[in-house]
Amino acid sequence: MTPPTDTPRFQDRAKKSLGQHFLHERGVVDKIVLAVDPRPGERIVEIGPGQGAMTFPLLDRHGALTAIEFDRDLLAPLADAARAHGELTLVHANVLDVDFTALAAGTPIRLVGNLPYNLSSPILFHALDHAAAIVDMHFMLQKEVVDRMAAAPGSKVYGRLSVMLQAWCKVTALFSIGPGAFRPPPKVDSAVVRLVPRAPGEVGIDDPARFAAIVRDAFGQRRKTLRNALSRLCDEDAIRAAGIDPQRRAEQLAVADFIQLANHPAAA
Repeated sequence: MTPPTDTPRFQDRAKKSLGQHFLHERGVVDKIVLAVDPRPGERIVEIGPGQGAMTFPLLDRHGALTAIEFDRDLLAPLADAARAHGELTLVHANVLDVDFTALAAGTPIRLVGNLPYNLSSPILFHALDHAAAIVDMHFMLQKEVVDRMAAAPGSKVYGRLSVMLQAWCKVTALFSIGPGAFRPPPKVDSAVVRLVPRAPGEVGIDDPARFAAIVRDAFGQRRKTLRNALSRLCDEDAIRAAGIDPQRRAEQLAVADFIQLANHPAAA
């Protein structure tokens, strides 16, 4: 049956300018919903619902959902299609402008989403700024990014993103997804990752700004030893006083080493 002409319909083409790749493979969606495993009473917020591939199954399972969508053309079709599945609250905004703490309003939220590849890191760091208001995050990202997020010390892809995220969250790479699961298919593989913010007492970072600066400079030039890479922030004696060999390189240090260095009085 042909829908009435006044019924909002999804556009046929993804917008390249917004980095849109719409998920369509139901088997992948089911795995994501199973990984999220929404429970009664939880508040779930989806970033970038697109054409509702994850939105509607989550609504079927949970009954209510808040979704943040930047593309105005998707709002009416999402709202119309969602009526058959549950209660969808749409927020038209750039996710980087959304105050997750205010959105939570005292009830911690769970974030899910298929993040645009060109904004994945900024969105991750934005979420970290509101970690106290977030229970967990399940994101679909470029597989290369997920590999970096979950990398261990000594890995070729272990870097600033690895340390910053693992310091504040438990990071678990869940499963990979091929390009064919999206429309249009991206040129790279994707993966789903789970991030669970650590309790404030577990993080143990005295000065987040200083910690971030040390991690940034340490990985700024990977081939440099810590003595040279961190010369702007602390000298060789201070690094040694923190119990770390200044001849080591950033990729050789565990997250706990970076925290120890940032917290040590001699390095401050």
